[in-house]
Amino acid sequence: MKVLVINAGSSSLKYQMLDMETETLMAKGLAERIGIEGSVVTHQPAGGKKVTFTRPMDTHKEALDIIMKALVDPNHGVIKSLDEIDAVGHRTVHGAETFASSVVINEEVIEKMEECSVLAPLHNPANLIGIRACQELLPGVPMVGVFDTAFHQSMKPEAYIYALPYELYEKYRIRKYGFHGTSHRFVSLQAAKLMGKKPEDVKLISCHLGNGASIAAINGGKVVDTSMGLTPLAGLVMGTRCGDIDPEIMIFLRQNGYTTEELDRMMNKESGVLGISGVSSDFRDLEASAAEGNKRAQLALDVFNYHVVTTIGAYVAALNGVDGIIFTAGVGENSATTRQAICEKISYLGITIDPDKNAQRGEEMIISTPDSKTTVMVIPTNEELMIARDTVELVNA
Repeated sequence: MKVLVINAGSSSLKYQMLDMETETLMAKGLAERIGIEGSVVTHQPAGGKKVTFTRPMDTHKEALDIIMKALVDPNHGVIKSLDEIDAVGHRTVHGAETFASSVVINEEVIEKMEECSVLAPLHNPANLIGIRACQELLPGVPMVGVFDTAFHQSMKPEAYIYALPYELYEKYRIRKYGFHGTSHRFVSLQAAKLMGKKPEDVKLISCHLGNGASIAAINGGKVVDTSMGLTPLAGLVMGTRCGDIDPEIMIFLRQNGYTTEELDRMMNKESGVLGISGVSSDFRDLEASAAEGNKRAQLALDVFNYHVVTTIGAYVAALNGVDGIIFTAGVGENSATTRQAICEKISYLGITIDPDKNAQRGEEMIISTPDSKTTVMVIPTNEELMIARDTVELVNA
């Protein structure tokens, strides 16, 4: 079974084609600047060279049309006909309380996704545009929506209710939802396998550390708590997002002349490690600058690590113990210094790191020593494969 995985943004569209008989990648690519001057599609067959198509793309449908032609092209395509695409899996962001699992897309699902758009005005409309475009170009091909928020719907009310007037939850459904759910779910399943245990038998803390960052406490395959909230702005310090702060700060700044738009941009685009360091939101740049003696770059790294450490500590309490800690995403998978710094500060969990294993980048492995009381793992995330697996399961049901 061949599955096309689509991740549509407001002006971009990522894709992967996977052969699910072997769970292998056939091709991947990215359409950028859709509806903007200088639009381009980059297509790469597995094991092949990248091919670039630079041409106007006013709509997602036009971008998908270019992608479809690339997939069947005799020179760099990976299928002979679009008829070989058995199903499409769509990364969808916000399912609110409506969707606690992945779902086959139909008109009713689309209507409910539109209703959820009020909670994700930047993401859900873009996801829906991608779905509609695929429906036009691949009529009759079954499609599945996989929601970033769905995995976290197992949280209990004490974890997701905010201490605001309860009518705000009743009227607007303001509560913690959490994100990166597809990633947390994938790596937690892989972690149990790596530990030689069943998912229902382990307590895990999954650290998705990248430009966007979140942590999830997972007990028996179910999320107990997670760090992001109503939006992806909450929780950890991130690349450009501030994470948790005293909300009165924004009221103070508003009273001192900042506009709502300026505050929104500040919290989402100008804060985090970029705001602290003044150097970059890229952790590689920060580590290089800190090594050269830049104190603000080092401070940014220290603040980031501190918030990860204290969140892990809170989630050990929420789980009443932990069997394994997972590092994933760009920083989690590739920064040995970040992993080492974090693990040194949670040594009370009986963690001992193997420095040789920790020095390796982006490989799935246990990096703690055999005598470590808590297993520490690096697991590269693969949201596209998780989406494809759900798609196959639902289409074949």
